[in-house]
Amino acid sequence: MGGNHQLRDRHQGGTGCPPRRAHFLHGGWSIVTLDTEIKTLGKPSFPSPLRCRRFTTDDRRVLLNPFSSESTKDAPSFELAGPREMLFFDPQQSTAAILTAGGLCPGLNDVIRALVHQLHFNYGVPRILGVRFGFAGLNPVEGWPMIELTPRLVRHIHEDGGTILGTSRGPQPVNVMVDTLVREKVDMLFVIGGDGTLHGAMEIEKEIARRKLPIAVVGIPKTIDNDIDVITRTFGFDTAVTEAVEAIRCAHTEAESIVNGIGLVKLMGRESGFVAVHAALAEGDANFVLIPEVPFELDGPKGFLKALEERIKRRQHALVVVAEGAGQHLFKGEAKFDASGNRILGDIGLLLKKRISEHFAKAGIEVSIKYIDPSYIIRSVPANPNDCVFCVFLAQNAAHAALAGKTGMLIGSIHNHYVHVPIRTAVARRKKVDPDGPLWRSVLEATGQPEWMGCAG
Repeated sequence: MGGNHQLRDRHQGGTGCPPRRAHFLHGGWSIVTLDTEIKTLGKPSFPSPLRCRRFTTDDRRVLLNPFSSESTKDAPSFELAGPREMLFFDPQQSTAAILTAGGLCPGLNDVIRALVHQLHFNYGVPRILGVRFGFAGLNPVEGWPMIELTPRLVRHIHEDGGTILGTSRGPQPVNVMVDTLVREKVDMLFVIGGDGTLHGAMEIEKEIARRKLPIAVVGIPKTIDNDIDVITRTFGFDTAVTEAVEAIRCAHTEAESIVNGIGLVKLMGRESGFVAVHAALAEGDANFVLIPEVPFELDGPKGFLKALEERIKRRQHALVVVAEGAGQHLFKGEAKFDASGNRILGDIGLLLKKRISEHFAKAGIEVSIKYIDPSYIIRSVPANPNDCVFCVFLAQNAAHAALAGKTGMLIGSIHNHYVHVPIRTAVARRKKVDPDGPLWRSVLEATGQPEWMGCAG
């Protein structure tokens, strides 16, 4: 049941707009290959010391699509996560290292703490290192020596946002990072991060494999945007939606309290609009939700500004929620990129504020715009209880996988089951809101906004 499976993508363009991008697991036109094979370092030979003897085996799998019309044998599926009865590493003779990189996200400290507890208390791993400031901590030239993580040190860190280890963006020389792992006698490297960080982890694993070293690399996906492909959810997303709802509620209160008030909230979502969509649905008062996956134009009889004007004339207030990556085609000039290779986005929130103000001034309608960007506040808060529990599950299963010799993979959740996903598969594509799917249909029904504003559907 492992190996390569074929999935499908469909892309359809609209006249005068950037192409509509839909992400499908089944159906569509272009064929892509889904790799589900998990690498292992070798045959396990050490019995697990876990007192809870509820083990799982590598032949247990979770279907990607439980409603697949394919036979179970041919349908894409992933290896079930969980403790193995036999381990590749002798826990009492092993060293683990934990690294966090990329942007801040609620739950980072929760994952670090749960990893330390699982490795120390349940497996008896005697040495757990913390890599400081992301991949920079694996390059001696940067000057950030590792710290030893103990249960006492991590005792209360889950009560705070951020990461006790610090973080950074951008690559480091792969050969130097692997040299550091060898010098520190690291057997297992746990990498906590999003798309860019997981790409870095993948390169480290490749160099380790090239040298034929017995070092496991296991990822724990972290992205507020919830845009890691295949898996259902990433930690921090639930907290981000909860916090975003409060920002939207405040914007609605402001807009509703004055004549022709417009609340405008910009939320996270570089390429995927899941935070904006879920927060808008949860709060329930948004009139427009703008996301990267659904193109729109500002001007014209069917554009966003005309639709907003009609809303103001009809109800004397409006609430707009926009993901940070929406409407990037509205910005001109050469694209620029940050240290991690991410495109530097134009500020769609400020652009909308400016264009809305200009439009209504030209129409002779006085409006009051209340603009809120809570992004950095949301990134730095502690995880909510739901995310806290999720982080514990992810960390525990990551420890199980690494000690069993699994490598080049991450822990993900599919249909409430924890699975092993090859990193190369998870980062091959971004997960996106499907403009033809039930989630976006629910937004259209809840907001009443036009399906395509200024773009052909």
